[in-house]
Amino acid sequence: MKAAAPFSFPVSQALAAKLAKLGLKRDADLVLHLPLRWEDETRLTPVRDLLPGQTAQVQAMVREAGVAYRPRRMLTVMVEDDSGILGIRFLNFYPSHLKLFQPGESFRFNGEVRSGFLGLEMVHPRFAKADDATPLPTQLTPVYPTTAGLGQATLRKAIERALLAPITDTLPADWLAELELPALEASIRTLHQPPRSGELAEIESRRHPAWQRLAFDELLAQQLSLATARQQRKSHSTQPLPPREQLTAAFTRLLPFALTRAQSHAWQEISADLNQPHPMRRLLQGDVGSGKTVVAALACLQAIENGFQAAFMAPTEILAEQHYRKLQPVLSELGVRCVWISGSQRKAERAAAWAAIAAGEAGLAFGTHALFQEAGSFARLGMIVIDEQHRFGVGQRLALMQKGAEPHQLMMSATPIPRTLAMSFFADLDVSVIDELPPGRTPIVTKLVSAARRDDVLVRVREACLAGGQAYWVCPLIEESEKLQLQTAQDTYATLTEQLPDLRIGLVHGRLKPDDKQAVMAAFQAHEIDLLVATTVIEVGVDVPNAALMVIEHAERMGLAQLHQLRGRVGRGSRESVSVLLYETPLSELARARLKVIFELTDGFEIARQDLLLRGPGELLGHRQSGLPMLRFADLERDIALLEAARDLAQRCLLHHPDIAARHMERWIGQRQALTSI
Repeated sequence: MKAAAPFSFPVSQALAAKLAKLGLKRDADLVLHLPLRWEDETRLTPVRDLLPGQTAQVQAMVREAGVAYRPRRMLTVMVEDDSGILGIRFLNFYPSHLKLFQPGESFRFNGEVRSGFLGLEMVHPRFAKADDATPLPTQLTPVYPTTAGLGQATLRKAIERALLAPITDTLPADWLAELELPALEASIRTLHQPPRSGELAEIESRRHPAWQRLAFDELLAQQLSLATARQQRKSHSTQPLPPREQLTAAFTRLLPFALTRAQSHAWQEISADLNQPHPMRRLLQGDVGSGKTVVAALACLQAIENGFQAAFMAPTEILAEQHYRKLQPVLSELGVRCVWISGSQRKAERAAAWAAIAAGEAGLAFGTHALFQEAGSFARLGMIVIDEQHRFGVGQRLALMQKGAEPHQLMMSATPIPRTLAMSFFADLDVSVIDELPPGRTPIVTKLVSAARRDDVLVRVREACLAGGQAYWVCPLIEESEKLQLQTAQDTYATLTEQLPDLRIGLVHGRLKPDDKQAVMAAFQAHEIDLLVATTVIEVGVDVPNAALMVIEHAERMGLAQLHQLRGRVGRGSRESVSVLLYETPLSELARARLKVIFELTDGFEIARQDLLLRGPGELLGHRQSGLPMLRFADLERDIALLEAARDLAQRCLLHHPDIAARHMERWIGQRQALTSI
């Protein structure tokens, strides 16, 4: 058997490959590969005491075994102990199984008891030859997460061998006493081999001090990694962009409204960051319609008035082009040339735009992924704005940054990030929050309506449009799917055109040609269209103040963030705004919970917190998670006190004990070093 480094014991290459699929590449990974659950094989239950639904272990002798063919082919084994008879069934088996279960042979069976074909029975229990002389385990048996081809016995043996070595603690004993946390080695051994006692319930609920220790260590490693990334960024030098109050002051004078208090505060933070000699990495978050784009435009202008260029990137053409069309008329009055870059542009248009950027004639470039995917270059890129940042991966942001020399970066999100998520996964960023809406925004009334009342909704849409308003009708698919059987935008458009002949109805979706898409959107904004049937392509950025009614098909299929974003397309004018969520029955538990949240809440931050509780952090992080290890042991809601303690200790550790910080990160992150926010 050939040793596969860096394990301390011999591991075959085949086993090493299987372990690697689970991310287990060294002793420390095995030690921290904790059980999903524990099974009690420390006791035997007499057959007479078995109850249906119970998981138990019995020791019994084979009475008879044979293959039955009705109602299907299966191996049946009748076993008995001194107290009664139990049936054992195997639906999948080999001929060797029949030879194994010879009358008179004694086995231990462990599985769920049920009432079935053979009376009281177990189906596919775990089993092993055993008799009265075979000792029972003294500890609970761990069941580990595994992968195809890697059995529990093999995995247990590898973990047991890794556990033979002493586990050194990365944190000093006096720190642990201050934090009221147990030693690491004792915690790990308790979780792999919990005692047979009342502690098991506490361990299974993850509230045991042993779990708390591992959750704290994991959070501390994350905080150390992100704080290190922040330190490294601040050690990089870049050109400061001081506030010159030229273009920025002129821009605010041209606005038809005054900045809100929250906008002004966020802008002051960003402006101060731009004046630093290290690159800004700031996240600007605010609810739908809170005015983030205006603040981002000010940041771009501060770069431009310092002789640099800015790039404004958005995830969809509709959103990127809307930013361009909204800001370009105002900025052109200030003498700032804006260009638009899109993969669907005509070649000559795109080439002309890149030429203007490369020559330094264009101060601000708007675009989608094409801004970083193409070979075009910037003359002097100093500022990058990334809208809906969670839709872009770490590598994509890096590719755009490499078109400049350490440019400043402002990321925006209209999906508010819960405080606990910001404290953990976004600890390497500075965060600004716009927590109020501009005056004049009308509250949005949300109504949950069963699809069975679709005709009532049609009447409401017709009345709203004939009264001078406009409406959206959103569908999640653009063509029929046999799997989902959802109402499609194309079918809905055809149906609504027939059912509402006195309304002007338009259709927009992601597969339309860009010119056609823009023509439909322009017609809707000009009120040449009363009702716009659309896919979720209109989720972000679309701003039509006269549209005050939103109908969302199959709302039960959508996530909370998406529903909140779509709902935010209305409520932008003076009309009373309503969002109708049509749902199909029956509802799953998760769908019912989501619809309850979106019906009861309008605060984006609280909705995001509920989303975190329902789904976990992965989906809320979006592409950002590709550069960060996800949490395995800590729970951001349950462990908020541990998170705050870890954040404080990380700062002390990096400042006064860098050797401890390095050891702790090596154990918990190893080669999976967290990428910076770049």
